Amino acid sequence: MVFDPRIWMALLLASCVCGCGAVERRMLVRTNPPGALLYVDGYEIGTTPIAVSFTYYGTRKIRLVKDGYETLTVMQPISPPWYEYVPLDFISENFVPGEIRDQRVLNFQLRPQSLVPTEQLLSRAEGLRRGARGPATISGVTTAPGSIGPAPGPPSGAEIIPSPPGVGGQLVRPLPGGP
Repeated sequence: MVFDPRIWMALLLASCVCGCGAVERRMLVRTNPPGALLYVDGYEIGTTPIAVSFTYYGTRKIRLVKDGYETLTVMQPISPPWYEYVPLDFISENFVPGEIRDQRVLNFQLRPQSLVPTEQLLSRAEGLRRGARGPATISGVTTAPGSIGPAPGPPSGAEIIPSPPGVGGQLVRPLPGGP
């Protein structure tokens, strides 16, 4: 009895489809204390402890937020196991019967938020307010806030007249006898 090559191909194809392998990738994120809100690569996932599936290996941006604790942001590398390197990944994901589980457990310790005394916070705010709104002095030359060079003054022989309400800018009127 001779077997037709088409039958062998059909059997091979059926065994590949039926014995199709798969790799399940999951990461379990735990925090101490639990209950932190987890963001992975900028997407909100949920509160810890939580397990989440992922498709690709590489570095993930993990951010943990919890009231009363400092926000923790970590660039977490997740390297592939030996069976996920080329060409083994093709075999492990397509021909290994059953399912391969790759679970990563990530543990993070959150630090309590430090409270800044009100007086210190107000003095820092006042210093920022003065620095952002007040004119800056560079080598004795006053500059306008947000400008690079000296504040422009009126041309010689002119005076500045305030603009009417609702009109931006200033008017410049030449002085009598000016250039």
